[in-house]
Amino acid sequence: MADAVKLSKLIEDNKSILEVYQGHEYIKDDEIYVSDIYRPGLELTGYFDFYPAQRIQLLGRTEISYAARLDHDIRMHVFNKMATMATPCFLISRSLPVPKELAEAAEEAQIPILRTGESTTYISSILTEYLRARLAKRTSIHGVLVEIKGMGVLLTGASGVGKSETALGLVQRGHRLIADDRVDAFQKDHNTVVGEAPKILRHLMEIRGIGIIDVMNLFGAGAVKSRTEIQLVINLVNWDPKANYDRLGFEENTRTLCNVPIPQVNIPVKVGRNIESIIEVAAMNFRAKQMGYDAAQTFDNNLTSLISEHSKEDTNKEPHHND
Repeated sequence: MADAVKLSKLIEDNKSILEVYQGHEYIKDDEIYVSDIYRPGLELTGYFDFYPAQRIQLLGRTEISYAARLDHDIRMHVFNKMATMATPCFLISRSLPVPKELAEAAEEAQIPILRTGESTTYISSILTEYLRARLAKRTSIHGVLVEIKGMGVLLTGASGVGKSETALGLVQRGHRLIADDRVDAFQKDHNTVVGEAPKILRHLMEIRGIGIIDVMNLFGAGAVKSRTEIQLVINLVNWDPKANYDRLGFEENTRTLCNVPIPQVNIPVKVGRNIESIIEVAAMNFRAKQMGYDAAQTFDNNLTSLISEHSKEDTNKEPHHND
């Protein structure tokens, strides 16, 4: 897991919805170590036995209105206890007024106060997802990640098999590059793995014989994307005439990424095969299966039906003997 996320980075990346109300000078060195956002409800009543001070403290309409009913001395006592050295910041939603006592306690403890016009539930969801993505444990994968018709496809295979060249062909066909050569993957939730490029390799691709190219500069902003969910792994293998490849599509393989099994398809590569087209079809066929249509199963059902019809015809053609 990443050590921490700088508060300054969180504010910069979400500047369209966050503003610094107080304490600009305290932001530089502040860091956040956990992804959960906390709404201090019980603490306003004076219960601090399990106060998670290391989280962003989010106060919405409920918390602010309850605090307004408290006496000044009680508010001062509560907010002073909430303002600990471990607290990264206070956040007020819905552009609500900041209680005077909270402003004083935060200033005394050198804790910044942020404010947003968004609803409490929405800002909590946005910041939780942001922090989870940046605090999640990363796994480095050798491969190329592209987005084909909105679906994240990870191309893997031995060095020199043509992953980057294939990805370049897909970009030329209107698809998008996420990462070339190395993919940083992390688990977003129990069933979702997200991949992105390391910062140093973002939008760049290495093509043997040409060198490093900037995909965004050559093909435009629509040819790249910062991250995507990895939904399918396509493993490119050099063609072996002695190998038995799946011809009907009944084999179901998976590859485990970040403890999540991801469907995998093995595609043999040889001169004359249009790999870009095959990968496009593989992605569309996978999407069709997700939507409930399986061409291999349809073929099997048709074959079974045909055999059954022939069996009936043969039965009807058998001569009948009278006793």
